Amino acid sequence: HTGGFLDGLLSMSYEKFVLDVDFCGALHTYVRGVAVTEEDLAFDAEAEVGPGGHFFGCQHTIRHYETAYWESDLADNDPWETWSEKGALDAATRANARWKAMLAAYAPPPLDEGIREALDDFVARRKAGVEDAWH
Repeated sequence: HTGGFLDGLLSMSYEKFVLDVDFCGALHTYVRGVAVTEEDLAFDAEAEVGPGGHFFGCQHTIRHYETAYWESDLADNDPWETWSEKGALDAATRANARWKAMLAAYAPPPLDEGIREALDDFVARRKAGVEDAWH
């Protein structure tokens, strides 16, 4: 289950929620499938590069390098040595920092004062109609 749920939906984790959102980004990319157009198959790139060449400076690579792959916002793809030098942060630690940064940067959208008052009134009426419980 996505959405940060743990323990068969009995609890949730902000870190898992952030990791699940990241994973859903990958799924969103993967379900689009693989295109097989002339441009995607890149036969022109093979002809341009030729035997023994590399594709880094090839026009096809330049056109597609930013969109050809999905890249996680949370995964650390650095070599082990670099990851270690940067503090060896695991996925849960990175996810923890991410949700805290997201929460700190959150700004509620504007809401008409009349709508806010109506919502507050609705909640107050609903709470009044429920026996003393969790609220």
